[in-house]
Amino acid sequence: MTPLRAVPLVIALAAGVGGDVAVGAGAPERAKEPRWTEVTWPFPMDQWGTGRAFRCGAEACGVTVNLYLRPKIGFCNCAKGVYDDAELDRVGDVELIGPQFSGVADGHEVTVGWMKGRSRAFVVSGPYRPAGSAAAIAFNDKCDVVVATVTADADLGRGEREALQFLNSELVLRWARAELGSDGS
Repeated sequence: MTPLRAVPLVIALAAGVGGDVAVGAGAPERAKEPRWTEVTWPFPMDQWGTGRAFRCGAEACGVTVNLYLRPKIGFCNCAKGVYDDAELDRVGDVELIGPQFSGVADGHEVTVGWMKGRSRAFVVSGPYRPAGSAAAIAFNDKCDVVVATVTADADLGRGEREALQFLNSELVLRWARAELGSDGS
């Protein structure tokens, strides 16, 4: 790893799980790397408890992206994981954004660290919310699943890509290992 590439990793590790993820000002090739800030979990408590919420502003991500993340221990198909859209729909948290939602298209496979899963875009609405879009991302470690919900103010595809990059950061992977009790293999 070159010293220039090591700077963002050192900053992210020093920030800890609750801090911002930022890059050093002297790293021109990484200047557009998203800056994620942890914000307050905006949803009421349910059977899965609260999670972690992050935001990346348009100045850093190109669009404003919100990411809601939480583990669901023992809630995944132990044999197959999050292997199809039906399983993603079952474990996902899109209903937090709005109670009425439908998939826009078939989902696709994703990899987050050592875990495999799926991502899918949805149209979401509710009685007090205009129609919008969200992406559900779920990835598992054995019988445990991490569920992420992504919203973006404009380009959901770009928001999903930025969120997946952040989900693959050492900051989030370290948190996932701790929450899932996993060695990350």
